[in-house]
Amino acid sequence: MTELRTAHTSALTAAELAAVRALMDDAFEGDFTDEDWDHTLCGVHALVHDAGELIAHGSLVQRRLLHGGRALRTGYVEAVAVRADRRRQGHGSTVMAALERVLRDGGYQLGALGASDEAVPLYTGRGWRLWRGPASVLAPTGVERTAEEDGCIYVMPVPGVDVDLDGELTCDWRPGDVW
Repeated sequence: MTELRTAHTSALTAAELAAVRALMDDAFEGDFTDEDWDHTLCGVHALVHDAGELIAHGSLVQRRLLHGGRALRTGYVEAVAVRADRRRQGHGSTVMAALERVLRDGGYQLGALGASDEAVPLYTGRGWRLWRGPASVLAPTGVERTAEEDGCIYVMPVPGVDVDLDGELTCDWRPGDVW
């Protein structure tokens, strides 16, 4: 029987954090950097366990995205992964449902994520919408285009907040992958 737990990073034990990192390293086949790990922390985690073992994870961290002359308080989805032998069994949807509840109830103005090609059906099937406009980052030197991210960013607008999916979307700066 699977069990879902949501908790802030501060409520996770060292063992739980180690299990999350191990899942990320395995799921991303060694392409999960220390910067990616840092991006995963300081937010709300959704963890799915089966018989005490972590089989799925995702986190929602706060970021500021600039759009239409506004800085939007954004719940940004990070580090979504399901253990290889447990994929295509609904665990990714369980993680996303928990994070989306936090997104809706947490005072955010927008949800956003960067999606791999394999994950697009999961996100679009849950109502996430492709950002069609140009993407950029507010770098230390000013706004810089991140054209390589165009077509990979998905958003979930919060009711009452209007966004133009064809407009420019600018993320805040951070080390490693900015999106």
